[in-house]
Amino acid sequence: MDCQRCGACCAHYRVSFYWAEADDAPGGHVPVGLTEPVSPLMRCMAGTNHRSPHCGALQGQVGQQVGCRIYADRPTPCREVQPGDAQCLKARAAHGLTD
Repeated sequence: MDCQRCGACCAHYRVSFYWAEADDAPGGHVPVGLTEPVSPLMRCMAGTNHRSPHCGALQGQVGQQVGCRIYADRPTPCREVQPGDAQCLKARAAHGLTD
């Protein structure tokens, strides 16, 4: 599985994380302009808090060719999903990607 070809997880899950990961906090790295508030302590990646999530940092077409505009600065939940793990396979199945 090649994440640069897939991108299913970026268009399947709400990507929630602790507010201090955003770059408006000391030491934060996720561009705040690509986040949305979820609660006073939590944010999510813009576009992922919808019925049909699609991360605002995702470029390209899911299942074809994709990339993350903020890959080096992505939040913890994005770093935790690994190619072929249960979350990956669930997102791929939801997008009809079975190879």
